[in-house]
Amino acid sequence: MDYVKRIRDLREDRDLTQARIAEVLGTSQTMYARYERGANELPIRHLLKLCEFYHVSADYLLGRSEEK
Repeated sequence: MDYVKRIRDLREDRDLTQARIAEVLGTSQTMYARYERGANELPIRHLLKLCEFYHVSADYLLGRSEEK
């Protein structure tokens, strides 16, 4: 679950709150927090939205590449 660490790191590096990212994804802050903890799997639609938002590849978010 490399994406768990990556989505948290990307958010924190930009000084964004979980509430702000939840807003971008159209979900609740509680649900987004569960994604960051790995309690819930990140839906593909949210993965794609995060890639677009952070300007990174899905391979990077999923831990398959070190190249953003």
